[in-house]
Amino acid sequence: MRRSRETENIRFVQSVGRALRRAAKAARKTAKMYGTPIYVWENGKVVAKKP
Repeated sequence: MRRSRETENIRFVQSVGRALRRAAKAARKTAKMYGTPIYVWENGKVVAKKP
């Protein structure tokens, strides 16, 4: 039986969300190791934050 396109899209979007969270966690870990700031988008501006 074939999955509906909507179900496939939902699964894809969920996997992209998980991948982005995993990448952000790795970026925070690397920045903390080297003492560099993390740049994030807050209130329409790019802001440097310490990890």
